[in-house]
Amino acid sequence: MQTDAQPAPSRGFLRRPVRLGETYRRVIDAVLALLLLAATLAFAHEYHPPGWPRFDLSAHLLSLLANLPLAFRRRAPVAVLLLSCAGLVGYTAGGYQPSANIWAPLFAVFTLAALRPTRVSVAGACCAAPVWLYSAMATKVVSPGVALAQVALGVGTAWAFGLSLRVLGERNVQLAALSLQLQHAQVARTRQAVTEERIRIARELHDVIAHHISVIAVQAGLAGYVFESDPPTARAALGTIAGSSRDALAEMRGLLHVLRVPPEEAAEAGGTAPDEPAPGLARLPALVRRVEGAGLSVELAVDGEPYALAPGPDLSAYRVVQEALTNTVKHAGPTEVRISVSYRPDALAVAVRDAGPAPGRIPDPAVDSGGHGLIGMHERVKAHGGMLRAGPTPDGGFEVAFTLPRPGPASAGGGAGGG
Repeated sequence: MQTDAQPAPSRGFLRRPVRLGETYRRVIDAVLALLLLAATLAFAHEYHPPGWPRFDLSAHLLSLLANLPLAFRRRAPVAVLLLSCAGLVGYTAGGYQPSANIWAPLFAVFTLAALRPTRVSVAGACCAAPVWLYSAMATKVVSPGVALAQVALGVGTAWAFGLSLRVLGERNVQLAALSLQLQHAQVARTRQAVTEERIRIARELHDVIAHHISVIAVQAGLAGYVFESDPPTARAALGTIAGSSRDALAEMRGLLHVLRVPPEEAAEAGGTAPDEPAPGLARLPALVRRVEGAGLSVELAVDGEPYALAPGPDLSAYRVVQEALTNTVKHAGPTEVRISVSYRPDALAVAVRDAGPAPGRIPDPAVDSGGHGLIGMHERVKAHGGMLRAGPTPDGGFEVAFTLPRPGPASAGGGAGGG
């Protein structure tokens, strides 16, 4: 059932554009009706076999009735078909030469099949077929079999062409709707990708800021504590603060330029060059040196032959280690940390284990406040099919351990070696 809010697809196909196109089609239909009427009258006057009445005023009026309604064939196709058939029946019943006025009903059947549902157009064709048969038999020169064949060929062909046009119109409307639906889906996917990328960058910013700010906070406290009693140590702490600040700014600039400019312009804008690899396990030594400046004593142990990870898992592994070290700086202060990286045949295993806070350490609420670091670690590892566990150790320390599946041959060209 079609409603006013959702017009039939075939009618929508034949009626676009609404204003200029509709006026243009009405003019075309009016011209078609006039041309068909002119051709019918010219044929009737030029071709007049002996034995048939002359083409008089009644014949002219009936010809007008049969042909002129075609000017309204798109607006009222059923009424146009009935009027054309009535004109042809009256013309044939008047005894006039029946070869004229036979084309208007065919145009009406074609239009009805193109604009209306099949059940309506079939009823219209069944109405036009007897009229055409009556006109063919009135010629008295063809047998009933030939007359039936003419009816089937003429009316059937007109109906079939109209139906084909309607089906084509409906398919075009469906394709247009599907295309619009695909465009909306593409827009939704693009928005989702942008959102996911923003979430990823937000997580990166969290890791970068949390790590460097933790180092800065510890070093600033140390510098303030020994500012007068041990100036060299205070200057070393200030140097570490300066270095961490520069590193934080550089990493944040690189991430923010991804949001603001195309990759090919990032290097020119002063950010990270587009071909510069993202942080990975190959940068662990630099990370260790940085956190050692915050007072940690870090041991980095690598077991097995290193192999390449894909960029995503490689970056996630680096960020998890960075977050674990950041948590150690925040919650344990200067202590001993062991980082073990094991390149197993089937998986990469990494563990970050600290010895716990030094005896007598007083927690700093500004530094030891809780966050979402562990949740982020779990999300990163889980996203690449790995497993993570984190918790206190029997000797009072804390351990973060995770595994990531080893990449297959197709994905082994990743970025562990980029640094």
